[in-house]
Amino acid sequence: MIRLRAWRPPLTLSLYIGRRFLGAVVAMQAGLTAIGALFDFLDLLRQSADKPQATFWRMLALEVLRVPWLGMQILPFAVLLGGIFAFWRLTRSSELVVARATGTSVWQFLAVPVAGAALIGVLATTAGSPISAIMFARAEVLYSTYLGVDSGPLSLQGGQLWLRQADDAGGKGGIAILHADDVHLHGKVLTTGHITVLRLTAQTTLQERIEAARGQLEPGGWRLESARILTPAGEPRAVSALRIPTTLTVGRVQESFASPSALSFWALPGFIRLLRRSGFSATQHELAFQSLLALPLLCATMVLVAAGFSMRPSRRGGAIQMIGAGVGCGFLLFMLSEVAAQLGKSGALPVGLAAWAPAAAGLMLALALLLHLEDG
Repeated sequence: MIRLRAWRPPLTLSLYIGRRFLGAVVAMQAGLTAIGALFDFLDLLRQSADKPQATFWRMLALEVLRVPWLGMQILPFAVLLGGIFAFWRLTRSSELVVARATGTSVWQFLAVPVAGAALIGVLATTAGSPISAIMFARAEVLYSTYLGVDSGPLSLQGGQLWLRQADDAGGKGGIAILHADDVHLHGKVLTTGHITVLRLTAQTTLQERIEAARGQLEPGGWRLESARILTPAGEPRAVSALRIPTTLTVGRVQESFASPSALSFWALPGFIRLLRRSGFSATQHELAFQSLLALPLLCATMVLVAAGFSMRPSRRGGAIQMIGAGVGCGFLLFMLSEVAAQLGKSGALPVGLAAWAPAAAGLMLALALLLHLEDG
């Protein structure tokens, strides 16, 4: 029977390896984020060349606001490349060779780096995501103001708005379907041109149809002007003003058309529920939430991948090729995650599978490499 004590990594060695790993990851994260921000800033300058209001300093402020979001995207690859660099240096100096010669297994001295990477992922999800979301939302506003060709998020939808919401006027379980044309957003005021509302019962039986010349979203409801109410069994009747209750707000309309990156990990679940009740597609937001949940596992997986490709003793040769293969594997996982994300957005894959599949695939590959390295 294997004693549990035999699986405990030596404390001094574990802390030493963990410190070297953490230092390499922090340095790689800073370097990669700086390089990515530089290229992104140059692209912003290119877009602002023919826009006098988009000055150099405004573009610089915009890029600073996008840096936390960029860092969140780069984090798994910083863990991978930092881990490859740290383990390669430890192997090249024969420190890991000596540690393994004393009977310490790969699984023992990888425990602290794996736990550290998972903790980094947890902190990025729970603490980094809110900061990134706030700054990215502000960056989107600046981008739309100085570089965007549209007047606001609703203009991307052709100035139209579709909405499905609960409606007690049709009895318990009733719904209202709203369609508005010529939608404009001026600051915090949302107005529409012609607006149509279909009120249905829980059995989807039409109760009444409302046609209004104008509409405005107010706190707690829609205010319709110059409206006509049509019922299946009665004569049409005109009303000068009508109010339909709603849980939708102007801020939530803006958020629903914004990127999921502008919402934090803590805000996404409630907003997903709101989108479903309102009839908006929540697929992108669900995918973003599941990806944030999978981030700790993905970071831990990257440590194992890095170890599997960089801990081969240099006396066997081929160390550079192995490291290159590790970097290539990281980019392959990135491509897999992008393909899975697109399939998830299109509905071809379940959202959970699209978010967790890259981390699971990388984990299986890393475990196979480490088992071969340790026992093969």
